[in-house]
Amino acid sequence: MNLRKSIAIAGISALALFGTAACGKDGSPEEKTPEAPASNATGGGAPAAKPTVPTFTVKAGVDLSATSPTWKKAKDRGHLVIGAKEDQPFLGSMDPATKKRSGFDIEMARMISAELGLDPAQIEFKTIASANRETALQKGDVDMYVGTYSITDKRKDSVSFAGPYYVSGQSLLVKKNETAITGKDTIKGKKVCSAKGSTPIQTIKDKFPETTPIEYDTYSLCVDNLLSGQVDAVSTDEAILKGYAAKDPDHLKVVGDNFSVEKYGIGLPKDDAALRAAVNDALDAKEKDGTWKKVYDATLGLSGSPAPTIPAIERY
Repeated sequence: MNLRKSIAIAGISALALFGTAACGKDGSPEEKTPEAPASNATGGGAPAAKPTVPTFTVKAGVDLSATSPTWKKAKDRGHLVIGAKEDQPFLGSMDPATKKRSGFDIEMARMISAELGLDPAQIEFKTIASANRETALQKGDVDMYVGTYSITDKRKDSVSFAGPYYVSGQSLLVKKNETAITGKDTIKGKKVCSAKGSTPIQTIKDKFPETTPIEYDTYSLCVDNLLSGQVDAVSTDEAILKGYAAKDPDHLKVVGDNFSVEKYGIGLPKDDAALRAAVNDALDAKEKDGTWKKVYDATLGLSGSPAPTIPAIERY
C-alpha cells in the first residue's frame, strides 16, 4: 500500500514538473538557429564546437585626419556611425528586446572599425531602409553603410564603394509546399515581393514584366506576406533568402539557380577617396589572414552553406 502510494506521488510530481516545463511565455517563438555542421572526424566523440566570432583588436597608429573628413569626424566623435539592416537573419539582424545586433554584415562592420583604429564596441548602428541608403551617406547621417549593398555604376554616381567583400546572386524564396514555382522561368503571372529601392525589385520589373512586383520597406515584411499567402515569392540575394529559410526550414525554401551577380560593397561618402582606400586595405588584410572566413563560419556559415570564394577587391 505504501509502495503504491509512493509511486502515485512520484507520478504526480513528474506530471507537475512536465507541465511547468511545457508552459512557456506567450509571444513569438524563439529564432531557430541551425547548429554548426558536425565534425568530419571519424570515431565518434563530442560534436564539433559551434564557431564563434573572432575578437577584433583595435589597430594602433591609424591617423587619417589629414586626408579623410569622414574618419576625422568619427575620431572626434569617438566612434563610427554605420547604417545597417536589422531584419536579415545571419546577415544583419537586431534582437528587439536587447537591441543587440548580429550577423555577417554586422561583424564585417566591427572588423573594419577595428582596422580603422576605432573601437568596434562603440559603433552606433542605424537601421536604414534600402531606398534611403544613398541619401543617408550624402547627408552624413552615417559614415558608412554595411548591409547587402550591391555595387552598381548608377549608385557610384551618388556614393563610393569599398570591396566587394561578398558576392551573391538574386534568387527566389517560396513556401515549403510550393510546387509551381521552381525558378525564374516559372514566375509568370505571380506576385513577387522585394524591398523598395533595391536592385532585386528593379530586376523583377525590368526582366520579368509579366510578374506583379510587390514592394515593402523591408524583406521581413515580404516574408511575412509570403507566409500569409499575400505574395507568391520573395526575390532578393540568395544569401538573404538562405538566412530566412534557415530560420524557418519547416515553412520556407530557396528554389532555382541565381539569375544575377550581386557584389556587396561598403557604402561610403562619394568624395572620401582616402577612407575608401583604407577600408579596401582593411578588407584585403582581414581576408588574407583568415578573419573573413572565421566571421563567415560563425554567421552565414551556420546556415550550412560553405564559405564561397572571397572576391577580389576592386579599387578605383
